[in-house]
Amino acid sequence: MKFNSQEERTAMIVSINSIIGNLLLSVGKLFAGFVAHSAAMVSDGIHSASDVLSTLVVMAGVRYANKASDKQHQYGHERMECIAAIILATMLTMVALAIGYNGYEKIFNENSTELTIPGQLALWAAVISIIMKEAMFWYTKNAAEKINSGALMADAWHHRSDALSSVGSFVGILGARMGYPILDPLASIIICLMILYASYEVFADAVYKMVDHSCDEKTTQELIDLIHRVPGVEHVDSITTRIFGNRIYVDVEISVDDMLPLIEAHHIAETTHAAIEANFPLVKHCMVHVNPMSESDHDCCPELPEELRPKK
Repeated sequence: MKFNSQEERTAMIVSINSIIGNLLLSVGKLFAGFVAHSAAMVSDGIHSASDVLSTLVVMAGVRYANKASDKQHQYGHERMECIAAIILATMLTMVALAIGYNGYEKIFNENSTELTIPGQLALWAAVISIIMKEAMFWYTKNAAEKINSGALMADAWHHRSDALSSVGSFVGILGARMGYPILDPLASIIICLMILYASYEVFADAVYKMVDHSCDEKTTQELIDLIHRVPGVEHVDSITTRIFGNRIYVDVEISVDDMLPLIEAHHIAETTHAAIEANFPLVKHCMVHVNPMSESDHDCCPELPEELRPKK
C-alpha cells in the first residue's frame, strides 16, 4: 500500500495492530461469555467487535484526510478525519444503547431468582481484557499524539472505554458469583453509560475541529512573539487562526516602514511566512498581508474607489 505521508503510514500500522488485537479479544470474550453464561462478558465482547468496525472507519478517514489537495478540494481533505470521528461516535452510541437495553431486559423482565450465575472463565476473560485494552490505549494514544490525529485519538479512547467496560464486567461477574446475580446485567448498564460518555467525547472533539475554532491563547501569543522577532516587522496589526481538521490556518497583518521598496516589504512577508511554518509544524497555510506603518489605525480598511463600490 502506498502512503501519502509518514503520518498516514503510522496511523495505518497502529490501526491494523488494533484490528488484530480486537478480533482476538472479541472472539475470546464472546466465547467466555457464552460458555460462562455472563451477559456482561457477552456485552463486552460485542463492544470489542464494534472496535474493529470503528478502526476501519478511522483508517478510511485518515487515508482520505491525507490525500493531496485537488481541484474540488483546494484546501485539502483534513476534515475527513472529523467526519470519521463523528461516524465513530454514532456507532459507539448505537452499540451502547443495544448493550444497555439488553441489561435492562434481564433486570426488569426476568425473575431475579432465574438470573444465571456466571462461571469463573468470564472472570479471567475480564482480567485479560483489562490488561490488553489498557496497553492498546497507550499504544494508540502515543501514536495519535505523535502525528496529531483526532481520529486515531478517538480510537485510543475507544480502547480505554473498552478497558473500563471490562472493569465493570469484572465487578459485575465477581458480585454475581458472590451471590448477587443481578450485578452481572447491572454491569451491562454501567458499560452502556461508559460507552455513551466516550462517544460524546469523540463527537464533541470532532465538532470542535469542524467549526473553524481558533487556536488557544498560548499558541496565538507564541505566534505573535515569533512574528515580532522577524527583522523588519514594526507591528503585528492583526492575527486570526482557525483549526482545520488536525491542521492550523493563520492570517496575519503586519506593518513595515513606509519607505521600503516593494521587493523588501515582500521579502519581510515571505520571511514571516517561512518562520511561522518552520516553527509551527501544524500550520498548513499562512497568509501574510503588509501594511504601511504610518497608518494611524492599523486595522482600518481604505475607502473603496468609486468604480469598485457596489452598484445600487
